[in-house]
Amino acid sequence: MTGSGSGCLLPVMPIKRYGVLRAAVIDRRIETTDTPHYQIQLRASGTDYRAAINVRSQQSPPELLYLAVDGFTHPLLDGLRALPDGFTELESRPGGLALDYIRGNLFRRQDLRPVPTAEPGPENDLGDFIDHYVRRALGDADARAYIFGQAWGPEPKADKIFHFSPGNGVHDVHMNQGNDGRFAGDDGVYQDGGLLLRFGDEWVAIFLAFQSQAWHTDDITGHRLPDVPGPGPTPGTGEPDHLVRIVAALADPVGPAPEAETVTLVNASPAEIDLTGWSVVDRATNRQTLRGRLAAGAVLQVPLAAPVSLGNRGGTITLLNAAGLKVDGVAYTADQAREGWTIVF
Repeated sequence: MTGSGSGCLLPVMPIKRYGVLRAAVIDRRIETTDTPHYQIQLRASGTDYRAAINVRSQQSPPELLYLAVDGFTHPLLDGLRALPDGFTELESRPGGLALDYIRGNLFRRQDLRPVPTAEPGPENDLGDFIDHYVRRALGDADARAYIFGQAWGPEPKADKIFHFSPGNGVHDVHMNQGNDGRFAGDDGVYQDGGLLLRFGDEWVAIFLAFQSQAWHTDDITGHRLPDVPGPGPTPGTGEPDHLVRIVAALADPVGPAPEAETVTLVNASPAEIDLTGWSVVDRATNRQTLRGRLAAGAVLQVPLAAPVSLGNRGGTITLLNAAGLKVDGVAYTADQAREGWTIVF
């Protein structure tokens, strides 16, 4: 993530039919070919679809990064609940339903872990892990899968895996930015893939990324940023991730507007950090610049001022350093934004 501005330029959108498929799970299969996928057959309003989910990378290292979040919460879920069955094209922009692993604060980066493609035995490889959740939705008429990615079809032929006709589906169900080499042409922001499963009021989210993809990307193109340092032991010598953490926020203060919203930061590093040029960013990408120094272990409560606004219906809060690189990010829901209560992350 970079400091390229707050929406003055339009993002690049190489995925032409990016969106989300809401449908019931009908069948599933683990495909074992040279490019293996976990395949899901889905049905929405009488139309069949196939979701092709990568479980192995064509680049080294081949194991994908995987994260499953039980009890997933995020402000975008309110919008997803309102969608009809079928495929809905989405605008690749902040504040909507499009996924962006970096800018959407969907999870913490360190929670992703590499998982082998296939191993003997149960519940020990990526196909097994995905199948654990998809099996729960299989045959449950009330459960819904939300598949984010790029649509294809309808095709003038039957589907090659499940043989329904015409062929329809969604692929690129993984992070779609920060690619290396020949896959850089697929880069874009707010066009990441993912699999969400809804069981009544309970949500499960599955996120996938390739180990070859970069975490810090350009806000317009989604391309990996050059000269981002690797991990280092002290501030200024390595990646900025989580040197300073967002630990709390007051999104709905008591009293009339303008409300005195705040964000609370803590310096988690062992050294003092100069916050000059850093910024707090809201869900609409409005930015508030910071200044001053923060001692190791010290806490800072930042009063927010317009145009930055947390909002009472859920939102995201992102912390960028002076170079515009993401340091930390959180999300909160409308249920958490209770009047007078501080949200603790």
